[in-house]
This record gives sequence, C-alpha cells and structure tokens, in this order.
Amino acid sequence: MQTRLLFLFLLALVSCNPDIRYAADEAVTHTSANHQFHAQVRVHLQEKMFTTPLGLQIHSFGAFEVYWDNCRIGQNGIPARPGHPEVPGTENSYYQIPDSLSGIGTHVVDIKGTQTWLKEAGRQVAAKPESYLKLLRQPLLELSFVNLMAGAFLIAGIYYAFLYFNSHTKASTTFLFALICLLFFLLLAAEYIKFYIDIPYTHFYTRLTMVGWLTFATAVLTPFYFAVHYRLPHMPLFTATLIMALLAIYGINYGHYDLTAYLHSITLWFASVLVLLYALLHRQKGALLVLCGFGLSMVVTRYVFFDFGLYISFTIILLCILYLQTLSARQLEQAHQSSQLLSARLQLELVKKNIQPHFLRNTLTSLMDWVEESPAEGVRFIKALSAEFDILMEMSDETLVPIQREIDLCKQHIAVMQYRKEVTYVWTEQDIDPNELIPPAILLTLVENGITHSIPVNNQIHFLLRFRRTATGKEYILETSGENRVRERTGGNGFRYVRARLEENYGNRWQFTAAPFSGGWRNTIYLYK
Repeated sequence: MQTRLLFLFLLALVSCNPDIRYAADEAVTHTSANHQFHAQVRVHLQEKMFTTPLGLQIHSFGAFEVYWDNCRIGQNGIPARPGHPEVPGTENSYYQIPDSLSGIGTHVVDIKGTQTWLKEAGRQVAAKPESYLKLLRQPLLELSFVNLMAGAFLIAGIYYAFLYFNSHTKASTTFLFALICLLFFLLLAAEYIKFYIDIPYTHFYTRLTMVGWLTFATAVLTPFYFAVHYRLPHMPLFTATLIMALLAIYGINYGHYDLTAYLHSITLWFASVLVLLYALLHRQKGALLVLCGFGLSMVVTRYVFFDFGLYISFTIILLCILYLQTLSARQLEQAHQSSQLLSARLQLELVKKNIQPHFLRNTLTSLMDWVEESPAEGVRFIKALSAEFDILMEMSDETLVPIQREIDLCKQHIAVMQYRKEVTYVWTEQDIDPNELIPPAILLTLVENGITHSIPVNNQIHFLLRFRRTATGKEYILETSGENRVRERTGGNGFRYVRARLEENYGNRWQFTAAPFSGGWRNTIYLYK
C-alpha cells in the first residue's frame, strides 16, 4: 500500500500540467549610487485556468516594495533611508494580486528598494505569476514528503550509530551508513530550512555553501560505503581519485552552487555504479538489486524537477544501502548462530576430554595398581583425579576463565599423569598475572600434547609457562622440556580445539604457533589488542 501511494505521488509530480501560461520579459534594472534600485518586469498573461486569486513570486536580493500595475501589493524587508539602515529581505517572496488586476494581458511589475550588500553577486530579478493558493500550498506539499524522509533517516542514523558504538564487532559499514543517514538529514534540513525561517538575502549563499559541502561529503561517503562493503581492490586509490574529481568540480564551477551540487550528485552516481558493476561481475550478493535501484534513481532525477528529484534519488540510494545493511545483519546473525553451535561443541569437547573410554580405562587400571601397592598413594591419586574433574566441570560452561584456574587444572592433570606414567612432571611459571582471562582448557590441551609426544629426560618432563605484555598485545609461551618423539606435530584434535577456542573469543586477533626448539617443544599464543 505504501509503495502504491509513493508511486502515485511521484506520478503526480511528473505528470501535472501548469495551470497558467505566461511569458515574462527580462528585468530592466536601474541602480543609483546610494544602493537604491528599480527593477521592472513585463508579464504577459496568456491563459489562467483557476478561479482562485492570482499570486506573484519574486526572486531578488535587497529590501523592496512590489507594485503590480502601479498598485502596491507588498513589501520584503525594509529599504534603507536616511538615518535608518536597510533591514534585509529574503531572496524569495510571495504576494497576492487583487482580482481586479489579474486579467489576461500585459502587466508591469515594479520592484523598488535598496540592496546594501552582495551587489557584486549580480543576481537577476525574476517574477513568476502563479495561483496564490498554489504558491502557499506547494511548500507544504513538498515539506510533507521531505519531513517524512528527513525524520526516517534521522532515526535510522541515530539507531545505527547506537548499534555501532554498542556493538562488539564494530563493523565499519554500520558506522558509514549512520554517518550517511545523518548527512542526508542535514542536507534536507539545510535545503528546506528556508520554508521554516526567514533567511535574509545576506545569508543566502551561506545556506547554499552548507548544502554544497554536505553534498560533497555525501558524494564521497556513498561510493566509499559500497567500496568497503564489496571490498573493492585499490580502495585508497579509488577514494583519492573520487575526492580529487569532486574537488576539481568544485574549483571549476566555484560560485555556481546548483550546477556544482548536480555534478557532485552525478559523480556519486557514476562512482557507485562502477563499484556495483565490479561487485556484479564478482557475483556479490545484493549487487544486482542495488544496481537496479541506482537505475531507478537516475530515471527519477531525469523526470522530476531538480531539487525534489535529487532528494528522492538520494532516498532510493539510501534504501539500497539499507538493504545491504539487512543482508549484513543476516550474515552476522548466521555467524552468531554458528558461533553458538561451535561454543556448544567446544563445551562438549571439554567435558569429553577427560571422560574418554581409553582415558578412564588407563586411569582406573593405574588406580587399581596404586591401591594394591600403596593405599595412601592411591587415595592421593583419587583426590588429584577428583580435583581435575571438579575444575573441568566448573569451567565447562565458560568461554573465558582466570589464568590461575587454568594453571590449577594443568597442575592437577600432571599430578594424575604422574601416578599413571610414573614420570616426574615439573611445573614452573613466570610473570603470570592471575587476573588475566584465557579460554578454558587450551593450556591443558597443550600440556596433554606435551606429555603424549615428549620422551622424559632422566625420567622428568618440565613445563614452563611464561607471560609478557607488548605494545600490541600479550603473549603466553608454554615450553615442554624433553626429547621430542616427532619433529613435526600436526596437533590433531588438540590443536584444532585450541584454534577454535581462540577464534571463538578473539575472532582473528590472535596467533598460535607450535614448533620444536633445542630443549623440547614450544607453544606460543599471541593475543592482539
């Protein structure tokens, strides 16, 4: 239903016929040394297809009185006079013409006043007759749609800004979309604020300058968004070329505000289409639909009058970006669901690590031997095994645990293995911060790997855990001192578990290496800031 209403609204904009036919001569302006001017425009009314009062729209700088066939019909600002400075009027003003003077034929519009400022601008005086009711209604009709667009994108900009700053992932496209929405809101506000407040002609170009720079920023960020979203190669070169082209347009057409804004918008369109064509050639998701949206925006720009058509085109483009944001959100949701499944599998893997049948069988066999040979040692064996299981169960539902708990788990495990294998395992640690957090059982996995693949030297295996901070992150080094059974270890499920746990908690901000050294085997985990 909303789409149908929007279509009918656009159709009305492009298909409405003028309800008045006229011809207006070029204004003849006379100026004097004391800032006074007198402009005269001859208006030839040819046909009038309405019964409501006739209105007159004047475009002119200065403060002046307006006369229609020598009848004063209104005033814009207060002209300067001896002892009283000029009160500037607005660039655009409306007047109602008496019914007795609104007949078909030639009429003379006289504009008498002063222009104290911006005389060097050389702006021409223009007069446009129209239905007075239409002159009053037209801004309201435009504002009804503009307010809808501006409000929607203000809310979208604020929402996506909150989403970015409160998100763990900090996706750059989310921030860019929030920024583009807020820029578009400011662009609409700067363009249509003239209908809300009276802007003296002395600040006419101030508003146009604001509109120009907001258009410039939008023309940079919109193609840049697509380049980031679709991972365009040579992105710095693309962005630099785009900015240089926009600056060249600004410099060449300096002072031609409407033309500059139009050319900036066209540059935005072509730069974005180039990125979308690249994405389409590489079969990127959503590229075809967004490209069709850009085609529709160009059609709107072609057939709807410039200002309004331009902002409708921007709205279509922003809706295309919003579509890409929903695709990204769906991908993040799928990734989150996958990470939850991975976390559940890792929790199950953690529980299974020490309840595997061969582990229990070997452990219970060793326990029986110890109970028969030395009941006291057998009791200590049972306590060590129980303590290890207790710690494992405590951390089975955690994704991060204090490093001290992980160390306690490793110590309990080597105590159990010492009874099983009758080998002396020595644990040493250096510079450990007990408040640091680490994924559960990753050090335990590396200890198990060291026990399995190391041959004791003098019936001993030493484990040394070291920790250090750097400018870019923190590093854990676990060294197993012994004779390596094999020079190359694939790691099997153990290394896969370690990498999966690191990826679950740190994304791609980690590095894991495992390699032999002269005294045994060294495992290094580096966590980036």
